[in-house]
Amino acid sequence: MIPYPNINPTIVCLGPFSIKWYGLAYVVSFAIGYIYIYILAKKSKIPLLIKDVDTLFLYSIIGVVGGGRIGYILIYNFNYYISHPLHMLFIWEGGMSFHGGLIGFIIMGLIFCSYKKINAYNIADRIVLIIPIGLFLGRIANFINGELCGRATNLPWGMVFPQVDPTLRHPSQLYEAFFEGIVIFLILDLSRNKLLNIKGALFWLFIILYGFFRFMIEFTRKPDPQMGLVFAFFTVGQILSALMFVIGVVAIISVWRKNVRRNHQL
Repeated sequence: MIPYPNINPTIVCLGPFSIKWYGLAYVVSFAIGYIYIYILAKKSKIPLLIKDVDTLFLYSIIGVVGGGRIGYILIYNFNYYISHPLHMLFIWEGGMSFHGGLIGFIIMGLIFCSYKKINAYNIADRIVLIIPIGLFLGRIANFINGELCGRATNLPWGMVFPQVDPTLRHPSQLYEAFFEGIVIFLILDLSRNKLLNIKGALFWLFIILYGFFRFMIEFTRKPDPQMGLVFAFFTVGQILSALMFVIGVVAIISVWRKNVRRNHQL
């Protein structure tokens, strides 16, 4: 057994206000994203002007936060929020869905690119590296909070999460931080120069990788108590991640074939 570090989820309290690790993870992720988009606008050949950076950043925040919240409400806890509608606005209480945030991010990105008359893949392929960074920070914050912990285990690296119960559990948040954050980032970064010539390939590679890693890691993650298991075996997160994987494979084959046809025509 590895001792759980039991870090205080609250960094500092300032009167009635408090700064928490989870909120800081979002702030740092968005800050890194803003800097990355700004550098991209200065160096990239795509028609993204410096004056557009703030607009794209705002669209991204609305998509991620709005989509993440709506996704959680609709997918994970609909009955509760129907009974407590005002709590839909209480984001500080927690309750965000990655899959919902991703859909919101894509929708707002498409709206932005349509308005600016930019090929959406030109943006998506270049800013997709930001997502694993946010995932890494978010999962570390989940670990500090002792939430989204793993299923029971007898493995030597199991941990007891005192916020949950005295059972030895998988530190599944750390698995996700490593594979969904570090590993995906390294794969995308190493593939970037080769795949940027194929519009959409890098973006769909991320979708495939996330879908695969999330699906596999969910076997070690404790199901949401209000949802349980689907077909007595899979979590809701696994079903959504499997769909991501399938859609990603179909899409990347499609963009690859289009690229091959285009090269033959040249």
